[in-house]
Formats: sequence, structure tokens, C-alpha cells
Amino acid sequence: MAPAKKGGENKKGHSAISEVVTREHTIDVHKCIHGVGFKKCAPQALKVIQKFAMEYVGAPDVGIDTRLNKAVWAKGIRNVPYHIHVR
Repeated sequence: MAPAKKGGENKKGHSAISEVVTREHTIDVHKCIHGVGFKKCAPQALKVIQKFAMEYVGAPDVGIDTRLNKAVWAKGIRNVPYHIHVR
């Protein structure tokens, strides 16, 4: 005869949404936009950041937050910050 189940054994596992992991990374944008024309620096930097996020997360649809977009474009299209800190 099988042993009777106790009431506390039917607990479900943790969901992935409740365990959100936040990691901080610094992306060296300067080396990625070296040799790129002036008017393509900021768009190229955004592409590099999005590519990094896609590789890290493993999802094909990664969006860029408006705060990150404003940080990249803060100094204009030509003078992109050398390093970007992302979470």
C-alpha cells in the first residue's frame, strides 16, 4: 500500500517572473563605433547595445528603454558616450 500524502507536499515551484535577476553590465561602445561615419555613430551604438542584449538574454525581441536611448543620444549623433552602463 502506498503511503498517504501529507498536506504540505503539493507546493509549486517558483515562477520565473517572481525571480527576476538584475545584472549590471558596462558596454564599451567606443570600440564598436570606431571607423563609423559621424552621422551613423548613435544609430550604430544602439544596434550594438541591442545585439549585446539579444545575445545575453537569448531572446530575439529585445527592446531598448527610453532612458537608455536618451543616454546614447544625450551628446548628439556624433559624440556618443564611450561606455554605457545597462541593467
